[in-house]
Amino acid sequence: MPSNLTDLVSRGLAHPPSGYDELLQYEVWMGSAAYGVSNDSSDLDVYGFLIPPKGLIFPHLNGEIEGFGPRGPRLEVYQQHHMNDASARGGQGRVWDYQIYNIVKYFDLVMNNNPNMIDSLFVPERCIQFMTPIGQMVRENRHMFLNKKCWHTFKGYAYQQLHKLRIKNPSEESKRYESIVKHGYDVKFAYHVVRLLNEVEMLMIEGDLDLERSREQLKSIRRGDWKLEEIEDYFKKKESELETVYTDSKLPHKPDVARVKQLLLNCLEQHFGSLTDCVARDDAAGQAIKDIKAIIAHAGF
Repeated sequence: MPSNLTDLVSRGLAHPPSGYDELLQYEVWMGSAAYGVSNDSSDLDVYGFLIPPKGLIFPHLNGEIEGFGPRGPRLEVYQQHHMNDASARGGQGRVWDYQIYNIVKYFDLVMNNNPNMIDSLFVPERCIQFMTPIGQMVRENRHMFLNKKCWHTFKGYAYQQLHKLRIKNPSEESKRYESIVKHGYDVKFAYHVVRLLNEVEMLMIEGDLDLERSREQLKSIRRGDWKLEEIEDYFKKKESELETVYTDSKLPHKPDVARVKQLLLNCLEQHFGSLTDCVARDDAAGQAIKDIKAIIAHAGF
């Protein structure tokens, strides 16, 4: 079954680099759809990753020398926002927002516990729209990426949402203008503040993530049932509590880079075949020689 992206390309709505929709490995619904709080007017956020041609991942195969001469093309992310699909939902229409990453960039962002990337690997199964065996391999190993860095990244994103929440002069062009005027603040930013803190609490305590667990609480915020002061108090209280949770968390302090890299190489080899012409790997003997040289150098011989 083709991906949503392939369907949008076939209908002239999406415009990734030619043929890139066929390189897609993982495509999921994100945002309010994944959190269980969407409504009929919600845009549909889609995240995922693809594996671009080998020469874009390993530019030396194209004769490029890093730091010398012109830099060849790169692809970190294909983004296209506000795609209006008038025929969707029986003619009611749907607006798509796409972010599809190069698998290398995707791994780096997930390993560093970027909140959006972490969410994309933990979406409910109903939100998975397209997944190859490589995509499944990554999803099945999603817990490998988790580490204590999540507290800093999720808290940072929550701070950003709180700052946006406090902006009192919304644009009249904003589709949430009436809601902001009615409630005195932007309920979308408000629910993201609470969501991010709830999520990072789950990650640090359970080492897992259920994006829909707080949906009733988040729905109440989106309805405007909470006062602005209650959102700010929630943030202050949770921030203090989660400092202790961070200290006690059983998550590793930093990512296991070697293990994540091996998973990435496994994915690339499954897609391309052998990577012997791309990546130098140390066998046991080679590593032993390196270790001996390091010992000798340290001893000053």
